[in-house]
Amino acid sequence: MSGLLKKLPVKLTNKKPAKVSDSTRSSIEKPSSTLKPISNQFTKLLSVTKYLPASARSSILSKAFGKVVPYVGTTGVYYEMVEPNQVVVSLNNVKGVQNHIGSIHAVAITLLAETATGFILGLNLPSDRVLLIKSYSVNFYRPIKKGQIAAVASLSDEQRLQILNTPKGEMVIPCVIDDRESDSDRDPIVVEMTWAWIPKSELEARRQGKASENVSEDNTDTTADNEQDDALSADDETINNK
Repeated sequence: MSGLLKKLPVKLTNKKPAKVSDSTRSSIEKPSSTLKPISNQFTKLLSVTKYLPASARSSILSKAFGKVVPYVGTTGVYYEMVEPNQVVVSLNNVKGVQNHIGSIHAVAITLLAETATGFILGLNLPSDRVLLIKSYSVNFYRPIKKGQIAAVASLSDEQRLQILNTPKGEMVIPCVIDDRESDSDRDPIVVEMTWAWIPKSELEARRQGKASENVSEDNTDTTADNEQDDALSADDETINNK
């Protein structure tokens, strides 16, 4: 928690990462909830900022979370809503995130979806566990317009309870891409993000096991062992970036 609080900006600037008007906010309904938030570093940060005006709160969270995950922070992702049942992050169509035809790059859209789904899982994960991206698919069904897009990740109370009561598991986190300046009824993108979580103690045991292998003089590693090491390295990198 102290690490996140240190990342709060000392003062706000007048420039926001994304300009969001009431007319362009997502019309996707927020799931109703009767559950209280769990206590972890993310929900504690939310509680610190909950009495601020919505625009100021979004700006502070965007700056703080952008420093927690530096790569995400460089893209200009704006955290419009950060709640245990719904996370909405948006991205303006600026030159730095454009593709060759002037719309937002596919990789930037994928990052937006990964950010929304990862943070909503993080909000509902007890502090003795860590989250890992396991797999994802992103299908583009029509061109994106040149304006702002948003990723909306939502969880029901039933899904939140499953996360809370399952020490080690995985889940497809629902996510919708909102092409805000398009009047098409057809979804531009269908996203499927599968996240996993494991106890921190298990991760530490895996790391210690890997360290032992690195100092071993035994050169009889099998292909399966090498693949497992590669997967662990990917897991470690994901955790370090969250």
